[in-house]
Amino acid sequence: MKLLIGLDWSKDHHHVCFMAPNGSLQASFEIPHTVTGFARLEEERAKFGVPATECLVALETAHNLVVDFLWARQYQVYVIAPTVVKGSRGRYGVSGAYTDASSAFLLADLLRTDRARFIPWRPDGAIVRQMRAKLSLIEALRKDINRWSNRLLAVLLRVYPHPIGLFSKLTTQINLHFLIAYPTPHALREMSYQEFESFGRQHGYPAAKLPALYAHLQSPRPESDPVALLAYQDEIPFLARTLLPLVQHRLQLIREVKSLFDQHPDNFIFESLPGTGDLLAPSLLVKFGDHRERFPSANIVQALAGTCPYTKMSGKKRKVLFRKACDRDFRRIAQQLAIESVKQAVWAATYWQEAYARCHKKSQAYRCLANRWLAIIWKMWQTRKPYDEEYHLKQRLLRRQPRSQKL
Repeated sequence: MKLLIGLDWSKDHHHVCFMAPNGSLQASFEIPHTVTGFARLEEERAKFGVPATECLVALETAHNLVVDFLWARQYQVYVIAPTVVKGSRGRYGVSGAYTDASSAFLLADLLRTDRARFIPWRPDGAIVRQMRAKLSLIEALRKDINRWSNRLLAVLLRVYPHPIGLFSKLTTQINLHFLIAYPTPHALREMSYQEFESFGRQHGYPAAKLPALYAHLQSPRPESDPVALLAYQDEIPFLARTLLPLVQHRLQLIREVKSLFDQHPDNFIFESLPGTGDLLAPSLLVKFGDHRERFPSANIVQALAGTCPYTKMSGKKRKVLFRKACDRDFRRIAQQLAIESVKQAVWAATYWQEAYARCHKKSQAYRCLANRWLAIIWKMWQTRKPYDEEYHLKQRLLRRQPRSQKL
């Protein structure tokens, strides 16, 4: 006998439903999110004499300690999207009312009636899981760096424009160190060339470029209002000191991700793609993961990434709509690959131009190209082969030939 288990999780407690394969309710109870609560789950299962390997568990998250507990004891875990659960509630009533107990029952019943629609969720390997955590933090740091650097740029434009564009991007480490050392126009005027030369040498900047930069800093600029300068002078070094460790830690994380990526057996697949660098290739690998049975077709990957639209049809009415329900981070990564590939792959640039001529929207054209790339990557991933530009161009030419020429 198998047990179908529905688990409605929350931060501090979980409601559990045990169901037999024939749909009869065997047990319904609540456990706290504690060691004692997890132990009770094991005790209740043991009462039915069913080993953990014969228990199918459905829940709505893969990121919870209870999932780690289930995986460690070899339960068969199914992660069902909350939208699927919400859309299935109408089977049991039209009022829309539900409780934790009814949600757990619904999850267990979905395993009984719709199991063929779901794929058992297996944890990725240690390398992918480490990369996923680090890439998530890298993206969070990127957003924070953009937010604080926009604030810093606005302040500099208001009272101290001299350092803008001095050493490439505002968020380069040497630029931030400069703002910490010389945070006001007064400090800049007091700086001698010897001090500036020493600063450049300390940070490894080419000595030949320093005279032109010093002349740029000393060139006359419009004077800011003294009251405004007084109001903002403390904010400039604060923002620079806030940004510097964020930038440094992000760079360190990128190096760590690259080191982990080099150890993964599938790295050759993703680094062979045009336009991928130290971030895009690992990001794509993490989204595809270790288990090829998770995505039995390219369409599933494309839908998950939100690069393909969806269609609503009824009678004579037909609508093709933008896919909002997706992994938005995956869509961002796929579109970034499309943007970079246009610069390096001739066919990708041609494909983008054709898509843009049809839709007249750049973002949509890049999304169309990203959709095509995901189909290519899925095939590479399934067959464990790197990207071959020549082979791909031959295949595109073959598909464009009339059917009579192919025979």
